[in-house]
Amino acid sequence: MTAFRTLDQADVKGKRVLVRVDLNVPMDNGKVTDATRIERVLPTIQEIADKGGKVILLAHFGRPKGRDPKESLKPVAEALSKHLARHVSFADDCIGEVAQRAVAALRSEDILLLENTRFHAGEEKNDKDFVTELAKLGDIYVNDAFSAAHRAHASTEGLARVLPAYAGRTMQAELDALTKGLEAPARPLVAIVGGAKVSSKIDLLENLVAKVDALVIGGGMANTFIHASGLNVGKSLAEKDLAATALRIIEKAREANCAIILPVDGVCAKEFKAHAENHTYGIDAIPDDQMILDVGSQSVERINAAINDAKTLVWNGPLGAFEIAPFDQGTVAAARHAAQRTKAGKLVSVAGGGDTVAALNHAGVADDFSYVSTAGGAFLEWLEGKALPGVEALRV
Repeated sequence: MTAFRTLDQADVKGKRVLVRVDLNVPMDNGKVTDATRIERVLPTIQEIADKGGKVILLAHFGRPKGRDPKESLKPVAEALSKHLARHVSFADDCIGEVAQRAVAALRSEDILLLENTRFHAGEEKNDKDFVTELAKLGDIYVNDAFSAAHRAHASTEGLARVLPAYAGRTMQAELDALTKGLEAPARPLVAIVGGAKVSSKIDLLENLVAKVDALVIGGGMANTFIHASGLNVGKSLAEKDLAATALRIIEKAREANCAIILPVDGVCAKEFKAHAENHTYGIDAIPDDQMILDVGSQSVERINAAINDAKTLVWNGPLGAFEIAPFDQGTVAAARHAAQRTKAGKLVSVAGGGDTVAALNHAGVADDFSYVSTAGGAFLEWLEGKALPGVEALRV
């Protein structure tokens, strides 16, 4: 973490600390239905308050076009108060007189949540005047929202350029994990990439083959590679028009001395539904009237062998249609094996992406991986090798 400024270098006592957090939580009838993102930012908020800082929280919610009561953060302030077990006040705007009065009323250790930053067009435009208005409210800026760090918005990047800027504890943990995952990993380094389509992960695959020692490709996207290799995939989901792209990635891997691990067998069914009649076939014997919905047991053995060889594992995307039984078995088996290796101290495992988190939760092992990122788009762009504006602004 030497490359980034963190709270360890910040003197927050008596200071107004603008803290960018991710409170874009799922809601139903004004109630938070999943508090994961709230829970992740609690350590940073508590630490700043306990050290005598005045905590001023900045966050977005939804995708409003201007001010919209349905996209207000006010109900989130109430949920945040419960989780913190301390009062969180709320201001009906994030700039201007309303915000300034609310900030002026703060004493050390107080916590204030400002209204949705996206109620103002200047947020997503990273408008200089909007940044200036936000900066009037604070002495120090702390970014604890890695999930929004891939966007160069006023509250994620602009403020870090005009105020002393630091990474919060959640951001710090994420950057630590990602550094161990790809930038300075213990080798051998293995990546597992699954999911439905190659088209959404071309940049990701091309970046990974140049960095990892072995790349496991699963899910629907593996079918495109199998088709490109000249084999029949029956009725399976496959982007056949991307065969040339798949072959190019295979060639790049060969040049980089990266082993590509594709399924050698598949669990197939005639229809995509739970508990459909299914059979396992060798990958060179897929029937014309069936679709591959999961990796077979021999493929799982190969994947687990790659995990055994690895010192570091990066995982993005499931190996099959894990949402419906019995086509979750390949993903569950490999995930549990990786978790077991991690708990034994033999593997650093970093995973992320919406489907990935859901799959690891389904397998009951999300807590056993070294780090599971809930950042979605930001995690994917990091895997693709792209610079994240909100992270770059925190570099020493």
